[in-house]
Amino acid sequence: MGDRVKIFGVVALLGFLAGVIAQLTADFIIPWALTVLPALINLKWVVSGVAGATITVVLISVWAYFSGSRELP
Repeated sequence: MGDRVKIFGVVALLGFLAGVIAQLTADFIIPWALTVLPALINLKWVVSGVAGATITVVLISVWAYFSGSRELP
């Protein structure tokens, strides 16, 4: 039971850090990028490329999760 609590704590800590990073990104990095790179953000191919990359990463992650090594009894 102690190992499960440790894993739960690590996952909670990682989630907390992800939230902090997301908040910092929303407050500082996105507004900075909008002022520095307005031409790139308005280009359709850049938006399509980011969307395609995101979808690909999600699909590969799902595939890797479901095709993970299964130990036979």
